[in-house]
Order: sequence, then structure tokens, then C-alpha cells
Amino acid sequence: MAERKAALKRAPDRPELRARLEQAKNVVMTDEQILEQRASFAYGNAPRGSRITKESAKEAAGHIRIRNPA
Repeated sequence: MAERKAALKRAPDRPELRARLEQAKNVVMTDEQILEQRASFAYGNAPRGSRITKESAKEAAGHIRIRNPA
């Protein structure tokens, strides 16, 4: 149980981090940036030894369609 005690403490105040998080709330990503993020996520989470390449992840990410909930 000793390992969990640190998690019970309140996180230290980090004004610079808080300011950056507030700033990030207002960032609007372009479709190209979102596509790049999807491909990077897929490639980064691919199992080692898989045949997934950066290019195949980028191509697959381009086929995903997201609908706006109405």
C-alpha cells in the first residue's frame, strides 16, 4: 500500500502547464493535421513486427470518415 500514498496527494500547482492547457483548448486543427495525427497514432500503436508502415497507416487514415453527430 505504500506505493499508493503518493497518488493520494494533491498535484503540485503548475501555472505554466495550466496556461498551456488553456491555450490548447482554442487550437483548431486542420483536416491535414488530424489525418497526420490518426496515422501517427495507428503507426505508433502497431505491434512490433507487424507489416504496418508509416505509409500504410497514412493511407488507411485517409479512408476513415467521421460524421458530425446531429
